[in-house]
Amino acid sequence: MAGLYIHIPFCAKRCLYCDFFSNTEMKYKEPYVDALIRELEMRKDYIDGEPLETIYFGGGTPSQLQSKDFERIFNAIHRLFDVSHCSEITLEANPDDMTPEYVTSLCSFPFNRISMGVQSFKEEDLRFLNRRHNREQALRAVELCKENGLSNISIDLIYGLPGQTLEEWESNLDRTIRLDIPHISAYHLIYEEGTALYKLKEAGKISPVEEEVSVTLFTSLIDRLTANGYLHYEISNFARPGMISRHNSSYWTGKKYLGIGPSAHSYNGKSRQWNISSLPAYIRGIEKGLPNIEVEELDINTRYNDLIITGLRTMWGVSLTEIQRQYGNDKLIYCKKQASPYLKQGLLVQKEDILTLSRNGIFISDSIMSDLLWV
Repeated sequence: MAGLYIHIPFCAKRCLYCDFFSNTEMKYKEPYVDALIRELEMRKDYIDGEPLETIYFGGGTPSQLQSKDFERIFNAIHRLFDVSHCSEITLEANPDDMTPEYVTSLCSFPFNRISMGVQSFKEEDLRFLNRRHNREQALRAVELCKENGLSNISIDLIYGLPGQTLEEWESNLDRTIRLDIPHISAYHLIYEEGTALYKLKEAGKISPVEEEVSVTLFTSLIDRLTANGYLHYEISNFARPGMISRHNSSYWTGKKYLGIGPSAHSYNGKSRQWNISSLPAYIRGIEKGLPNIEVEELDINTRYNDLIITGLRTMWGVSLTEIQRQYGNDKLIYCKKQASPYLKQGLLVQKEDILTLSRNGIFISDSIMSDLLWV
């Protein structure tokens, strides 16, 4: 089964750190929903007729859409795809959008998972990051979801903010644990070129945390959450047993997915495709029947490298048997050779035919993956 990703690019304002494609001009919303539905019609065959297992509304800020928008989109999805086995439908949301009225309206649609960009429960952090919500709005949003039966909740947290201490970070984690959130995604703050955050750093107004501090914060993240019953199933993701994100896992386990909307990516095992990162150009292309899509056909070397990069990020690891079956003996011999020094150092672990990162290996995962790539 396959996944469907729908990009909703609208944001009320830009966060300090964000380099995802988004747009604050809501005047485009109506023509965008029209274009989105048209793209669904045009590209439904990309996943080769496979039924949908997951649907994910990401952004941007999908909670900027209203009931009439969701109704149109879901009607199109049900018309074009087999959703009889769809088990997970996620909406990304901003906490301040989750008013009692809005959460009630969501319950009239088949959403069964909410992913909220909380980022921090500290007011100073939220102001620095230029988030729209405050601590109390985040806490109330979680309560409202639970009160309305939307208990499958994920929240995003950010660590490694300038000047952040271990005590501040652990306070955030403890607050999250007390909320009994079933899924947590935690990301280190990244200074992406072109963002307002990057410009502050370049101007010398802020400084990134030292690497030693980053390691300490990440260590605390793993220790705190695993001690409280969370599975560390992907480098940045933690879940209670049975609450792993099925949609995100499809990216790491090689399942097909169709991405709709500007900047959205798609994958079907044979190619990768991605839409233009411009809302006006995206809409114009769809209206003309000529979507602005770039395509990369995947050769055997690229597919092997994809397997290494995605598989080693997860607790499921990489199957040596699968490498041999899909990519032949040359790739298997190469992978074993490159993995050997890391196995001896205890940075990789092999159980039967599965390679996974060890606890220490997670901290240098990029280097390990790079050395296993076919170049």
